[in-house]
Amino acid sequence: MRRMIDVHRRPLLDIASYGRRGPGQRPSLSPAEVAHAVRTARGAPEVVVKVSGGASTSKGVRQHLDYIGREGEQEIEMDDGRLVRESGFERRVIEDWDLDLEEQKGSRRRAITTRLKSPKLVHNVVFSMPPGTPPEKVRAAVRKLAQEEFAFRHRYLMTLHTDQPQPHVHLVLKAVSEQGERLNIRKATLRAWRQQFAANLRELGIDANATERAVRGVSTPRKSDGIYRAAARGASTHFRERVRMVADELLRGGVRLEPGVETLARTRGAVTGGWNATADALLAAGRSDEAALVRSFVNRMSPVQTEKQWIANKLRRSLEAVRARDAPEHAR
Repeated sequence: MRRMIDVHRRPLLDIASYGRRGPGQRPSLSPAEVAHAVRTARGAPEVVVKVSGGASTSKGVRQHLDYIGREGEQEIEMDDGRLVRESGFERRVIEDWDLDLEEQKGSRRRAITTRLKSPKLVHNVVFSMPPGTPPEKVRAAVRKLAQEEFAFRHRYLMTLHTDQPQPHVHLVLKAVSEQGERLNIRKATLRAWRQQFAANLRELGIDANATERAVRGVSTPRKSDGIYRAAARGASTHFRERVRMVADELLRGGVRLEPGVETLARTRGAVTGGWNATADALLAAGRSDEAALVRSFVNRMSPVQTEKQWIANKLRRSLEAVRARDAPEHAR
């Protein structure tokens, strides 16, 4: 019988819980937590691990592998260590991984009930680091993670891309393991992979960190990959519509607050309380320099804001810049 599997791991830096202790109760920080807090406070480079699509059909798998393999020009590393650089390897992967059989099983299940979605045959997970990170070390860190997490369980392949400023690795995972277990990728799964990826990079001498966005004081909502890329090149209809809506509200006298503002404010309060408790614990342990670093980090956090507020502020600044540019010389 096929089972769903998941990976659960609490955040290494569970900062919000530190602020929920009673008066006079300081958190007891482990050496790993102290090191993580210091890395976060000084702004160590953050790793990025995200699920970027996948495929539910053999045709989709072929197209995706062809894309990441750059039509045979990009080197592909298989889970047995073989290196492949050739067009047409996609069909052999489908046969070797029995993806055509998995697709047939999915079709039979959907024939029984039309309410089922087509199950993923593969997941595509992207691991990336900021510009300037040695690409080969990024690949080595992902290779170690894949070997430890998936060897003899989930078939996988990987390839390193350096055509963008951020070196990144595409890891393609077979969704169903050799033992018949389907991989269920949740937020906790990605958190665990981020922690392991960052730890692997540090072992290779690369400064790397894996901290939740809210803990770092980041509040602006994430965009989906498609929306973000389209917005960057000015082609996002979603983003244009959001800008138009905010501009209309500004013209009518002001931007209406969204319900999410209160949630963001509560989260920020828990985070700052946790960081202050961490600073207190560091100071009590005689680590005054680290405590001062944490206090400075908290003071530098930008105010919480929703995407709507962020757009409104950008529009206001743009309007002010235009007015300053067009103002008569004698009025300046």
